[in-house]
Amino acid sequence: MYLLVGGLLYLVGVILLTLVYHDALAALDPNGPDAESQWNRYVRTWTAGNHVRTVAPLASATLFTVALRVE
Repeated sequence: MYLLVGGLLYLVGVILLTLVYHDALAALDPNGPDAESQWNRYVRTWTAGNHVRTVAPLASATLFTVALRVE
């Protein structure tokens, strides 16, 4: 169970989140009329997402370590 949850946490909290934010950044038009407001919104949400991407692998590694001790 620890391995499954750790793997899913890593998959969703790191890989999927990274893909979503990179796609959002690629969709921004730097020359568009509202580019500045789009960038400001992206940076705010990216900062929160980056915190999740920091905590998720740490929690995942913790679960993997627990799995080594339990199983």
